[in-house]
Formats: sequence, C-alpha cells, structure tokens
Amino acid sequence: MFSPGIKRSSNRKAATAPPDSPVTPVPDHNLIPNRPSTGTPTPWAPRLSVLARTQLTNKSDKKVSDVDPIKPVYVGEFPEIVRDEQANFLRSHIHGDASISGGMDKETCLSWIICRNRLFIWSHLSSSPSKNCVVLELPLNCLVDGANSKNEYHGTNWLLCFVNWDRTSRERNKALRICKSAGIVMCNQKTRAVIYWPDIYNECGSAPVTSMLASDESEVTSSPVDGQSNPDRQWQHSAINSTGSNSFNSLIASALPSSHHVSVALACSSNGELWHFYCAPTGIQCRKVYQDMVDLSSHSNDSSQFVGSKGYPRSLIWRFSPHSMEDSNRQFFLLTNHEIQCFSISFHPDVNVSRMWSHEIVGTDSDLGIKKDLAGQKRIWPLDLQVDDHGKIITVLVATFCKDRVSSSSYTQYSLLTMQYKSGVNATSDVHERVLEKKAPIQVIIPKARVEDEDFLFSMRLRIGGRPSGSTLILSGDGTATVSHYFRNSTRLYQFDLPYDAGKVLDASVLPSTSDGEDGAWILLTEKAGIWAIPEKAVVLGGVEPPERSLSRKGSSNEGSTQEERRNLTFAGNFAPRRASSEAGDAGDRKKAVMGGIARRTSHDEESEALLGQLFHDFLLTGQVDASYEKLRSSGAFERDGETNVFTRTSKSIIDTLAKHWTTTRGAEILSMTMVYNQLKDKQEKHQRFLQFLALSKCHEELCSKQRQSLLTIMEHGEKLAGIIQLRELQNLISHNRSNMSGSPHSSSEAQISGALWDLIQVVGERARRNTVLLMDRDNAEVFYSKVSDLEEVFYCLDSYLAYIINEEQPLEIQIQRACELSNAVVSIVRSAMLYRNEHHMWYPLSQGLTSWYCQPVVRNGLWRVASFMLQLLNGTFGLELSAKSDLCAHLEVLAEVLLEVYAGAITAKADRGEEHKGMLDEYWNRRDSLLDSLYKQVKYLVEGGHRVLNVGIDEPDEEILRKLTSNLLSIAKRHEGYNTMWSICCDINDSVLLRNLMHESTGPKRGFSYFVFEQLYDKRQFSKLLRLGEEFQEELSIFLKHHRDLLWLHELFLHQFSSASETLHVLALSQNEISSSEAEESSDPEHNRFITTLADRKRLLNLSKIAAMADKTTDSETKLKRIEADLKILKLQEEILKVLPANEANQYDGERLFRPEELIELCLKVQNPELALRAFDVFAWTSSSFRRSHRNLLEGCWKNAADLDDWGQLHQASKDEGWSDEETLQQLRYTVLFQASSRCYGPSAETIEEGFDVVLPLRNENSEVSALDFSVEAILMQHKDFPDAGKLMLTAIMLGRVQDNTKVGEDPSSME
Repeated sequence: MFSPGIKRSSNRKAATAPPDSPVTPVPDHNLIPNRPSTGTPTPWAPRLSVLARTQLTNKSDKKVSDVDPIKPVYVGEFPEIVRDEQANFLRSHIHGDASISGGMDKETCLSWIICRNRLFIWSHLSSSPSKNCVVLELPLNCLVDGANSKNEYHGTNWLLCFVNWDRTSRERNKALRICKSAGIVMCNQKTRAVIYWPDIYNECGSAPVTSMLASDESEVTSSPVDGQSNPDRQWQHSAINSTGSNSFNSLIASALPSSHHVSVALACSSNGELWHFYCAPTGIQCRKVYQDMVDLSSHSNDSSQFVGSKGYPRSLIWRFSPHSMEDSNRQFFLLTNHEIQCFSISFHPDVNVSRMWSHEIVGTDSDLGIKKDLAGQKRIWPLDLQVDDHGKIITVLVATFCKDRVSSSSYTQYSLLTMQYKSGVNATSDVHERVLEKKAPIQVIIPKARVEDEDFLFSMRLRIGGRPSGSTLILSGDGTATVSHYFRNSTRLYQFDLPYDAGKVLDASVLPSTSDGEDGAWILLTEKAGIWAIPEKAVVLGGVEPPERSLSRKGSSNEGSTQEERRNLTFAGNFAPRRASSEAGDAGDRKKAVMGGIARRTSHDEESEALLGQLFHDFLLTGQVDASYEKLRSSGAFERDGETNVFTRTSKSIIDTLAKHWTTTRGAEILSMTMVYNQLKDKQEKHQRFLQFLALSKCHEELCSKQRQSLLTIMEHGEKLAGIIQLRELQNLISHNRSNMSGSPHSSSEAQISGALWDLIQVVGERARRNTVLLMDRDNAEVFYSKVSDLEEVFYCLDSYLAYIINEEQPLEIQIQRACELSNAVVSIVRSAMLYRNEHHMWYPLSQGLTSWYCQPVVRNGLWRVASFMLQLLNGTFGLELSAKSDLCAHLEVLAEVLLEVYAGAITAKADRGEEHKGMLDEYWNRRDSLLDSLYKQVKYLVEGGHRVLNVGIDEPDEEILRKLTSNLLSIAKRHEGYNTMWSICCDINDSVLLRNLMHESTGPKRGFSYFVFEQLYDKRQFSKLLRLGEEFQEELSIFLKHHRDLLWLHELFLHQFSSASETLHVLALSQNEISSSEAEESSDPEHNRFITTLADRKRLLNLSKIAAMADKTTDSETKLKRIEADLKILKLQEEILKVLPANEANQYDGERLFRPEELIELCLKVQNPELALRAFDVFAWTSSSFRRSHRNLLEGCWKNAADLDDWGQLHQASKDEGWSDEETLQQLRYTVLFQASSRCYGPSAETIEEGFDVVLPLRNENSEVSALDFSVEAILMQHKDFPDAGKLMLTAIMLGRVQDNTKVGEDPSSME
C-alpha cells in the first residue's frame, strides 16, 4: 500500500505510539496476522472519540497546529446505537463475511449504514450523531432470498438515494445544513427489490413501500408493506430471474414538483435497461423506459467482451444538483461502455423520459475522448462519471488493460477524462451535433498498475469537488480511497487506507461550503472506524508520485516502487514549495493561496517560535526573563510582521487553546458548566502574563516601534477574549432569565440551547468546524468558545445567515425578541473590546493608520445587517404593542451607537493612511441618517401614543417627555454629526438655548451644525431669524452667506462693511443665474429660492448698491458710483430696445430676463432700424473699456450697420443734381445715422466709462494712436459699396459729428433721458 507521507523519527522507541493510540493498534494484542502498521482504530476500542482527540493533542498541552499536517483527521464517531448493532453483528458472523453497506449524501449531509435488517441514518456534520439518528427496519420480504435454501446476507448490495423535501435547507439553511424532511429510495442490486420511505423524519411517512421487480416484466405496481397484498408470488418470480447480467448498477432520485412526498427514481441495469420508479406513499410503479442502451455495433473486434457484461450501463447522475423544487424537468447523464448519454425527464403533465444526445468517448477519434485500438491496448472500461455543480464539466474514470510489447507483461492504466460543454451549443432540446469537447488532455493517474479482475474495476467509484480545488477521489471495492491531485504538470496521489480489521471505506463526500465559495475537505465514511477527513494540506504535502501499483490494497506489481515512494515521502515531509504559478493548470486560485500559506512558514520561523514558547514557559515558572530579548533577536523573531510574526502566533495559540476537559460534554452541558467561564478566564490571565513577559523582556518596546501591526494583533487577542467572556456572561444571563420565566425546574438545559444567541453560536461553531477539519469531532459551542481569534466570524455569520437565525415565518414578537438578543450580543462584544482598549491604552502602539479588528468591513456589515433588520421591524410593522416597540427602539439605539463608532474608527484609519474614503463616508452618512431618523420618528410616535410605556410622569408636557427620551439619541447625533436629528429635536422641544449650545459645540467636515441651521432657516424663508441668530455666530454666518448673496449684503450692512455690501448688491443685481448652484442642487422648487424676479428688482438692488457706495466714503467710491450709474443706464437701454423691437421679435424674449451687453448689441443689429442702431452705440458707451476692446469686431459691425441705413448713392446724386452748397450739405448730413453715431461716440458731449472710443477705434487714420492702419472708422467705411462715389460725403458726416453737437436737430434719437 502507499499512504500519505509520515515524518519518521530517528528514535524508534520515541516514535512508538502508546498502547491506546487510535493510530496504531495495540502491539501486544494484535491477534490478526498481516495487519498493517498504520490506519485507524477499531470501533470497539474504548472511548474512540477521546482517543482520536488525544491523537491531535498528544495528551499534553500540544497545539492543534502541531499535528502532523499530512495525516488524515478523525472527525466523528458513529451513533452509539450503530456501534452497538455493529458489535452484535460482528460477533454473529464469521470474519470476512461480515460486510456492511453504507454511503454519504452531499446535498443533505446525511450518512447511512445498513447492518442486518436495520438502516441507520444520521448527519455526518453533527458533533452529536446519536441525538438525531434515525433507525429504519428493512421489510423482511426484501431480505429473504427465495431462490436459495439458506438465508443469505445482502448488506453490501443496496443502492440508496435521499429525496430532500426541505426547501429551507436549499435556500435558507446554508449555515447548518440541517435536513428536517427527507425521503429514501433504495433498491437491492441483486434482487432488484425497491423500498421507499416517504419521510424518515415524520412518523406518518416512516412506513416503507416496497416493490419486487422481475427481469422479464416491463411494468410492476406495488402497495405499502402494511397493506393486504401478498408479494410472495412476485418475489419468487423476481428471485428466479435475478442473475448477475441484469443487476442494478446505479440509482438516482428526485422529488416530483407540486406533489406531497412523491418522488421519481431511475435505475440502470447490466442488461442495458433503464427503469423508472414512481414512488408515492400509496405504492411504487415500475416501468422500463429504455432497453439495449449498450451499442455493440460500434465495437467491431471487441464486441463480444461486452455481451452479457454485468458492468454496463455503468452510472447515472443528475446534471444539476441540488435543483429547484419548481423545476418541471431535469437532465441526467448515463455512462455506457463507450459513450455518455444525456436524457431529459419531464414531470408534467406525465413523467416522460427522452434521450437528448449522446457523445462517444471511446472511439477512433482521440479529439472526442479516448482513442481505442492503439498498440498494446487491449480493453477500455469507463468506470464512473461525475459532473460539477454547474452542470458544465464531466469527469470520467477510465481503466485501460494494456500489454507491454517488449516485456509481454500486462498492466492496467487508470486515467481521468474531462469533458465540457462546447460554447454556443444549445443542449435544451434534441441535439444532432457534438455538444461536448475535451477540457484538457487525459490525465493519467497510474500509468502501470497491477491487473485487476472486472469485479474490482466495477467496484470503483469517482467523487469530485473536494479540496484542493480540482482534486478527485477514487473509491475501490476493497476499501481504499485515493485522492488524485494534479499539481505542477504532474499527478500526485494520496491514499487513505485502513487496517483490515477496521473495515473498508464505504463512501466519500465533501464538507459543504460555509459561503458561496467552493466546497470543503474530503470526508470519508468507514465501515467500523467512524468518519475521517483528509485536510487540504495533507493532500498537497503528503501526495506522492503515482507508483506502479493498483488502487487496491494489494501489493505493487513492481517492488522497486516502494523505495521510490519512500523517496517521494521524504521529499513531501520537508516540502516547502515555491509560490504556485500557472503550472498548476486548472486547479484554481485556491491552490495558490494554500501553497502560498505553506511556503510562508519556514523551519527558521518554527525554531524562533519554539524558543519563544520555551522562554515564556520559563517566565511562567520563575518570573525571570534572562536575556530573552537578545536570544529572540538573534533567532530572527523580529523579522516578520503581521500574523506570521512569532509573537502574534504565540498569542493566538494562547487564546485558541482547546480545552481537553470539554470533550466529555455536549450541547447544553458545555454552557451550563462553570469550567467554560473558568477556561476563558485562564486564557485571559495567561495572555496578560504574556504581555508582562513582553514588557519585562523589552520585546514590547521593539514591537511597538518597528512592528506595530504585530503588537496591535496581540492586543486585539486580549480584546477578543474580553468580548467572548462578556458574551458568555450574557448567555448565562439570558438562560437564567428564560428558565425563571418558564418556572420549571427542568427547564435550565432547555433554556441553554434555545434563543437567537444559541443559534448564532451553533452557526459560527459549525462554520469553524467545516473550515478546520481537526475540529470536526468537537461540539459547535465548544469550538465557538475555543476559537477566540476568529471572533469576526460572529459578524460574518450574522451578515450571511441572519435569515436562518431569525425566521421571517416566526411570530413578530419572537422576531423582535431574537433581534434584541442578537443586538445585545454584538454590542457586548464590541463594547468589551473598546473597554479593554481604554483600560490598556498604554500597551498599544501608535494607532495612526492601523485599523482595529472591530472596524473591519466584516464587522461593520454584520452590525448593519442586524440594525437594518431591526429597522425593517420598526418601520414595517403595524399594530405592534408600544412596549415591544419601545424595547426594540432601545436596543436599536445602543446598536446604532456602536455601529457609528465602528464606522468612525474605520474612516479615521483610512484618512490617516491617505487612502480614498469618500465611498465609505457616503455609506456612513447614509446609514447614520437612516438609523437616527427612524429612531427619532419612533420616539415621537411613542410620545404621542402614550406615557405608561415610557415610565414618565403623566402630568409632564410632551416637550419635556421628548427631551428626556431623546437625550441619548441627541448625544449620538452630536458625536456623529447627525444634524438633521439635532435640528428636529431642538425644534420639537422649542429650545433655542439648546440650539445655540449645539451650534457652539458641533463642528465637522461639512461646516458644522451652525451651517446646517442656517440652511434650514433659509429654506423656510425665515431670514430675520437667520440674521438675528447670525449676530451670535458672525464668522459662521459669513461662511454661509458667501453662498447666499441675497442675504449677504444685509449682514455686511449690519457689520458696517458698506463697500462689501455695495459690491455684493452690485454683483447680485447683475447675476445671470438667480440662485447659486448649491442652492439649485438642494432645492427642488426654483421659485422658492428665487430672490430676483424682475428688472425692477435689479434696479432696486443697484440703487441700494449706490446708496451703500455713497455711505462708504472711500477713495474708490466715486468710481463705483459711476459703474453703478452705467449699469442702471444699460438696464434702461434694455427696456427701450425691447420696446422698439418688432412684435414678432419681442415676443421671443422674456421681458424680465437680463441680457448681457453683447446680446443687446446683437439684438440691435438684427433689425434694420436707425434708432436701434444708435442704441447699440449707447450700450458700447456704458460698458467698460475692456469690453470695447474685446468686442472690437462687434463695434465694427455697428459702424457698417449705421452706414447701410442711409442711401449714400442717392445723397451723392442729389448733391450733384441740386448743386448743394456747403451749408446745405452739412444740413442734410445731420440727419444721417453716421453723423449721429459719430456725435454720440466722438462728439463734444460724448459720455463713456473709462477710456473713450478714440483709444479703441479712432475716426481717421491720421489721428490713430494704434499701430494698425485699418483700425479706424474711415477704414470700415472704405469697405462700403458706395464709398467710391459718396466717400467724401460719408467722411464729412463722421467728421462733422465729431465737432458739432447733434442736439440742435429737432428730434434727438440719441437722447438718453
């Protein structure tokens, strides 16, 4: 046999196990010859569970981490009734004839064993299997073989399937996987008897229904066992026709949707038949649905070898498992001698089975599967088939009989064929194309193994899904289990074997996942030695290269392989692999993480940890440190930081020590014993002594300065101990109160194992047991109170499994009670940790940038999960008693305070590290507002609803009652900037003094509470209150009013800041957007915040600005006044321009809208109107010099427009025809637009702001003060079409306007007043 690698000691005496070791049989009493030297204990050994635990702890204070990592782990014993039945059965049978049948179901986590005529069923996840073990009697008519004169035992010939009726176990019970309702379909492979139990957990459904199936019958109907029908005739007929060629090979079953305790089962037999069983509490209907499924025509030369074979069809398996109870059809695979067939079974309206497709895996094309007829290849056996949870990847175990052409020796090659669905193929209906393809090349497990007979080959079964990811497990008929693990381009094998007298490995499964990830470790059901597990690390480190041997217990065909195996074991024992890379193929990221974790621990680390342990032990005995710091420094103990630090690991081992004296108790006994509390206090005392050792040896100083994370983790271990001790006291208090309420003297134990906290302990303990197979034989509560370092799991389980702990189907009062109980638990944990930190703050390193364990996301999510559920109860319930609501509010208030403190700590740590934390801040603010607002709403409801529940005086006014009840809530809101709640409380109790005090005390990153108060008053249009309150908070009000200019000028006037008030009013009057962007975001009604609605409002503001500027009396006040006057004139120009515009143009514009100067000028240019043309020059005149410079092109357009408004060609012709004199010419030119524009811009009475038009655009080039010759009015007019003829008249008009005033003209279109 080959087995996992074992570390061998040079001292043989030291390596010898004690006489009662569960690993090695007693040497002096080994009465069985050729018994292997390794294996598991026999079930009749005294206190098997205690001995197994002794194996882990070595009967000393040895840590669990010191256990040999490459050995399998004993995780559970059989129920006591099973052990008793086995003992009686073995005494009455000859050795070698006492075979027992059994198996494990992955979906329900149930194990079963048939001993004699009794079927035993229990959960292999339970640490107390005897509690809920179900015992069923097999009907006698299914056990008697009518074909033989003697009573032959068929205990090993049963196929069994569970039918899970419990929907909650699929959806809600992911935490504990407790199956509460299940049926059983089982059949005998040889006699083909079928038995059905509708519900093994229900007394009404525990009566079996049987059916006897004959080989030559195509349809059989049966009735319940306790009915009046006589099955003898049917049975005799079946027994006579039951031979090896038509025995059943595989059985699958499924619940029938929308039916009560009705299931459908399918079985395949060796003669190529597929049978369908309709199982109901009233009877079983059997029907043959297919025959001759083994296609012999596809095998030319070897066809005769399959005729009458008892091995094919080989196996059946559902494509998807588990499935939804509402599915109307399911698919299943069937493995034959050369192909995989896919069938579909529809449940409605009638049960119907149809073949969908088939894929040949043994043929001439190697791309489709296994190529046959190769040189040296004699025969191929597809042995078993498995499919992954997603129904996409199919794995087939294949054995090939070969003959070496050189040595003429025969051997068997074992391999795994992995197929997958091709992408893009629709396999939901009849398929006529290939649906499968090879996922990877064929993986050879053992290249040259000994030749086995066909019975042994067909006894092999394949299992997939366990850890390491991608590994498979192969069960052989003689009782061995071999894990195949593909790693670094090679296959490594790990074989679990038992001594012959300990029985066989009956079946294997995997521990279910405790989250949405992959499944857990491999677990094995043995015939006589209980349940064992193979840890992931054991497979990785203990796997060996495939030797030339069989998968059975028989010796190797090549004796030289033993030495080779030993070399591999030696390598495995000292294995320190490098980081896993892509060489691992398709094994997944999980394997990389495991190998990485193994590589981090070196022999150097172990030596440092051992030295630290010895020095600490000496300190406990003597109180002396004796140069411990120097010794530890020289050993490299300070080289690692974090969880790999030796000080951190030692601290963790202290708080995670497993108590040996707990192993004799179970369930409520654990919690009721004071030793639990004493053990925790002992751990706390020892951990405190460890801190003293660090301080006295000066290691604390080194850790505090250079390895802050390690020291923080050590201190957090103390926090977690304090938290779990407080939780233990809370559990005692809850149990005491519950037992007192019941009034029964026998209710103490029942009180211990009831309630939400107890269920939470069970969930956390169960999750820890599954994640650490070394703890599988321990009780959930024992594991919970031992694994102190994993206290975060409490919050993870609350986040993931709260629906299991608090069932929504429970009465509302019970839900509230359980929610409050959980709230008390988590609050106790976190507050105890915070209290420990405050009391031991001198021990802690500098906290900057370090995140405490209770500020981690897993803790925050768990706290919020409970809080959100309580919020849901508060806000979504009607008609609830006020006392219940009051109690719920009180608990939620305390929980909210803890949750917000945790968030504040996490945000502070992120900010210290300089990390982005806006997302967390938003989450914190949202959850804070949700909690505080709901709590305050409920408090107000309670005040309005009645005073008797609130324990306050009836004569007190509501405001005083509200003040008392909201004192704690106000304190929480104040610490966490819950300004909305603070404002609501102050308003509802009408306390302005409290409001002012809070405004003085509360500041924060969002400008403080005072800013929030100002916003509320502004939104309510209470401007007078706002400004009066601002007199006391002038600085805060100034910050607020910077974003609200419509009130800023009032505050500035109050402060006698006239210049600033004038500027504010000026800007506000000319603002294009009436409300600021911040106001627009906060207000959904723009009219509510609109302060300026008309041009008259703007004029009023400008006049106020003018008054403030006049009151300023500074040197620049005159300039401000001119600018204000100019803006007033532009406002008047806008009104006049809109009046002159044609009706169709004016209607397009809002008369109250403020136009920018350039928009007004463009409006004037759009319409050919002399008055509008001159108004455009007026607008230019009252704007700034910079505006005229930046809009020079627009100014040029105004001059071109002015020239176009007169017919200069006609004027020129009239002057020639009529012979105008100079006097007449000047008189005629006075009425032209060019003359009036020139007079407005360049004339003696021209008014402008700042520089004149000459600086920007002079009239003539000779007077130009600019360098460019084309920047002049003359240059613009030269581009006019009439300039060649009437240019002299045009130039005369503009020059005349410069020297003469146009007011002498009767009509003065340029007048401004």
